[in-house]
Amino acid sequence: MSFLRCDRTSAWQRLQKHFDETGRDFDARHAFVVDPQRFDTLSQEAPHLFADLSKNRIDAATESLLLGLARECDLEARRDAMFAGDAINTTEDRAVLHVRLRSPVAELEVASVRDAMLAYAEQIRGDTRITDIVNIGIGGSDLGPQMAVLALEEFRAIGKRLHFVSNVDGHELAGVLAGLRPENTLFLVSSKTFTTIETMTNAQSAKAWFEAAGGRDIARHFAALTTNAEAAAEFGITTTFGFWDWVGGRYSMWSAIGLSLAIAIGAKGFTELLAGAHAMDEHFRSAPLALNLPVRLGLLDIWYRNFHGFTSRCVAPYHQGLRRLPAYLQQLEMESNGKRVDLDGDTLPFATSPVVWGEPGTNGQHAFFQMLHQGSDVVPLEFIAVRDAAHELNGHHPKLLANALAQAAALLQGKSDDGGHRHFPGNRPSTFFVLEKLDPAALGALIALYEHRVFVSGALWGINSFDQWGVELGKVLAKDIEPRLSSGDTTGLDPSTAGLLSRLGQRG
Repeated sequence: MSFLRCDRTSAWQRLQKHFDETGRDFDARHAFVVDPQRFDTLSQEAPHLFADLSKNRIDAATESLLLGLARECDLEARRDAMFAGDAINTTEDRAVLHVRLRSPVAELEVASVRDAMLAYAEQIRGDTRITDIVNIGIGGSDLGPQMAVLALEEFRAIGKRLHFVSNVDGHELAGVLAGLRPENTLFLVSSKTFTTIETMTNAQSAKAWFEAAGGRDIARHFAALTTNAEAAAEFGITTTFGFWDWVGGRYSMWSAIGLSLAIAIGAKGFTELLAGAHAMDEHFRSAPLALNLPVRLGLLDIWYRNFHGFTSRCVAPYHQGLRRLPAYLQQLEMESNGKRVDLDGDTLPFATSPVVWGEPGTNGQHAFFQMLHQGSDVVPLEFIAVRDAAHELNGHHPKLLANALAQAAALLQGKSDDGGHRHFPGNRPSTFFVLEKLDPAALGALIALYEHRVFVSGALWGINSFDQWGVELGKVLAKDIEPRLSSGDTTGLDPSTAGLLSRLGQRG
C-alpha cells in the first residue's frame, strides 16, 4: 500500500503559506481576545481524560489545514491498516497489533496467554512467602511496567515489594539484592529472545546470588517472559509466558511483559488498565479526525516540529506517581520516530521526533522552568494533572493543582519588565491534560493516547515508527570491545576509542 509523504502534498504548501502569513507571529493571548469561546473550541473530552489545547499556537484555520494534510496523506487508511493487521512494520515485515492485546474479545491465543498470566499473578499475590518481585528487563521490558507500577501504587498488593533492574551496571542489581532473601523472592526475566545482553547478564548474576545465598528451586523462584521457552528451560525456568512478533518492545506493557504490574495491581486492575487503553483505541479508530484527540495532538506535533522548528517537548506530570512517565515517553516517541529516512529509504528533508524530556511538578519548577519561561528556546510543555488525590494529607493537593494552573497561565500570559531581567515574553505554548483520578483505566487511556499520537506524526512523516535499527550498531561494537578491555588490543579502533580503552582497561 503506497501513501503520500506529508511534504509532497499540496496541503503542506498551504500550511507553509499559512505559517509565513500568520502562524509565525501567532499570539495565543490575542487569540483569546478575538475568540472568547477558544477554550471550548480547543478542548475536548476523550476516554478517561480531558485535554485543553487552547494555549497552543493554533486556531481553527490552522487545525483545518492540518486536518487537510492528514486527509491528503490518507491517515485514516494508514490507521485502519494497523488495526487490520497489515504488515505496516515494513523493514521487518511485521504487523503492529499491540491494540489486540487490549481487546475484550481477543482471539483465543491472546486470551489464553492473558488468562494464564493473570492466574499466575493472582497465585503470586496470594503466596505470603513471596514478598519481593524483581523484574529484570530493559527498554520496553522495564520502562512500561516500572512506570505503571509506580503510578498505580495506591492499588498495589499489601506485602509485595516490586523492584526493577535494567542497567547492566552491577551497582543497580547489587543494590536490589542487598535487601532480599532468596526464599522470599521471585525473579521475572523479561526478554523476548532471552538473549538481551543486559537482561541475561543480570539474570545470570541473580541466579548465582540466589544459589550462593542458599536458594533452592530455581523453577519456583524464577519465571520468564519470553518467546524462547527452550533457552529459558536451559536456564532452569519452567514457568514462561510468551507473546508475538507483532508486539514491539515499547508497546509490550499490555502483554505478558506486564506480569510485574499484574502482580502489583491484580487481575482486576490489569483488566481495567486494558479496558482504558481499549477505550482510547476505539476513540482513535472511530472518532472523526476533527474530534480525534490522538490525531489533533499528532498534527500539533507536526505543526511545531516542522513549521515552528521547536526541537523538544517537555512533559510535566503534576502527580508523583507519574514520575517515570517522561522516561517512558522518551522511548515511545524517540525510538519510534527518531528516524531520518522514509519507508523507501530516502533521506527526509525535514525534522522528525523532538527531544522528549521532563520531571514531575513541582520539582521541575525549581530546576528547568526558568528556561521554559525566559530562555531563548520555545519549548512546548504538557501538563498532566489529576483532580482527585489518593492521600489525605491536608493542603497538599490544592497547592499542587494551583501550581500546575499557575505555571500554564504564566507561560501564556508572561509579564512585562523594561529592565529585562524580570521580563517574561509569554505566548509559550502548553497543553493541559486532566485525569479525574489516577486509576488503572485512566492510566491505560493516557498511555494509549500517547501511542496513537506517535503513530499519527510518524505516519504523516512517512517513516516506520515500529523498528529500531539505531539501537543495534552500538550493541555490535560493544561485543567487539568488551574482550579488548582485558587484552588491551586496540587494533582497528579509532584513536579516541583506543585511548579511552587503554585508560579504562588499566588496573591500579
